[in-house]
Amino acid sequence: MSGVPASGAPSGATRGLPRPAAVAVGPRRVSLWNVANLLTMMRLVLVPVFVLLLVHDGGHDPVWRAFAWAAFAVAMITDLFDGELARRYDLVTDFGKIADPIADKAIMGAALVGLSALGDLPWWVTSVILFREIGITAMRFWVIRHAVIPASRGGKLKTLTQGIAVGMYILVLTGPLATLRAWTMAAAVVLTVVTGADYVRQAVVLRRASLAAARQRVRKGRPGVGA
Repeated sequence: MSGVPASGAPSGATRGLPRPAAVAVGPRRVSLWNVANLLTMMRLVLVPVFVLLLVHDGGHDPVWRAFAWAAFAVAMITDLFDGELARRYDLVTDFGKIADPIADKAIMGAALVGLSALGDLPWWVTSVILFREIGITAMRFWVIRHAVIPASRGGKLKTLTQGIAVGMYILVLTGPLATLRAWTMAAAVVLTVVTGADYVRQAVVLRRASLAAARQRVRKGRPGVGA
């Protein structure tokens, strides 16, 4: 029929009229009170609870040490899930970026210092691990405008080994188990040093590459962020 427009052609009623403007969709706002952040907050709250349980009744009662181990284990388990949940379900917030590493260092630092203060763990072990953790965190902020250093498999293995070793030291163990925890801690210290050196190497390489790229942009007349 001549009065019916061809398929896909504009009809007389709409021909010449402006198309509706696309609705601009801004970035999705993520609530501070999401499950990932709540897990991080719970880990922060567990730090003083863990310390009180660890030092209760002189710090050497097997029952209270078992309670302290349970608090430490819960904190370490939440560390495995909050970051993964934030990335998988797009729940990343500025609070989480700051609070998550602080919570990680706080619970591990509290355990190491507490165990050394009780005489169960040599101070040099605590010093090596804390120096590495604080140093690598500071270094990440140093190179963050040039590049982000991703967590390596070695770093994840280090974290797991540290958690197991510290957890075994929190418990009152004797005999072969006490020997096993000493070897586990030795492995954790080795991984701590080796992965720390690798992160330093990555930071230096990434910073040099970023600065070289910035100089190249300047020579071409296109200064960038890193210039």
